[in-house]
Amino acid sequence: MPKYVDPGARRRTVVDALFRVVVREGLQRTSLRTVAAEADLNIGSLRHYFAGQQELMRFAMQSMLDRVGARLVARVEGIGDLAARPRSEQLALAAGLLAELLPLDEQRRAEVIVFLDFHTAARTDPAFRDLSRAAAEGERLLVRRVLARLDAVGTLREGLDLELETQRLAALLDGLGLSGVLHPEVLSAAECARAMEAHLAELARPAEESAAG
Repeated sequence: MPKYVDPGARRRTVVDALFRVVVREGLQRTSLRTVAAEADLNIGSLRHYFAGQQELMRFAMQSMLDRVGARLVARVEGIGDLAARPRSEQLALAAGLLAELLPLDEQRRAEVIVFLDFHTAARTDPAFRDLSRAAAEGERLLVRRVLARLDAVGTLREGLDLELETQRLAALLDGLGLSGVLHPEVLSAAECARAMEAHLAELARPAEESAAG
């Protein structure tokens, strides 16, 4: 009787192996053979999922987006009524949500590496541009929603241009991600998180103004 293979479990095994290879060797040098070896699978097993490197690279990016998206949804659902929370907690929750996009631990570092490698590949390969653009737009949509929610409960300073602030904060996150991956000895995870938190704090109303309101 053929051995039953759980497709979900197999997929998780492949994703984990894929991320390890990308972190170690880079997305462009990742192949079906290296991922199969990392996952301790026969390369024929992987060919049931991927026809070649292009499909493998798209799978890596989509898997990263799915993972981050699932964590963001869980965090948003856990926040509940933001207006009922103290101002400092509102900012901390927003910072925690955005921190899912930063390389603050090994898992998120691997995701940021996949993100950066994929965007680099998409610059010259049209086959990846749709996912690359979707990822960039998704990041800005998340940032815009976070800022809009803080603004709606009166946490942000009056008169801010939320569209401009969305671009500024997204650019900060991109820069922190890049520096945190390339030069962790220069920008540590703790410093990365503090920089993002400081930026959010600068967008917030002064504490005395919030109390008076």
